[in-house]
Amino acid sequence: MEFVMKQALGGATKDMGKMLGGDEEKDPDAAKREEERQEALRQEEAERKAKCARMEAEREAMRQGIRDKYGIKKKEEREAEAQATMEANSEGSLTRPKKAIPPGCGDEPEEEEESILDTVIKYLPGPLQDIFKK
Repeated sequence: MEFVMKQALGGATKDMGKMLGGDEEKDPDAAKREEERQEALRQEEAERKAKCARMEAEREAMRQGIRDKYGIKKKEEREAEAQATMEANSEGSLTRPKKAIPPGCGDEPEEEEESILDTVIKYLPGPLQDIFKK
């Protein structure tokens, strides 16, 4: 019977006490090893970020070389140049681009509109107006 139990558990008899809630062996160096592991992870992350930054700088240098070779401008430069051209063309021009909202529209606080009931009450005789206003 013992043989069968040992075969079924497969060498886990030492750990049976731990599984059943027994005392666990405390490792005095566990905190130190965990701290070293965390420091190693931080160092690897810093190295990975440095490598990515270095590779991106190399890519940007290659892109700039291609831009210089073919006379292509960066997207930001093109947008800024197009905006400056648009503003320069619109000065004093009769065909300048129209603004989405004309000045004076929507800038003022909106007044409360009269409802249909208020309009009808206005045309009623005085005593009836008093009745509806209450």
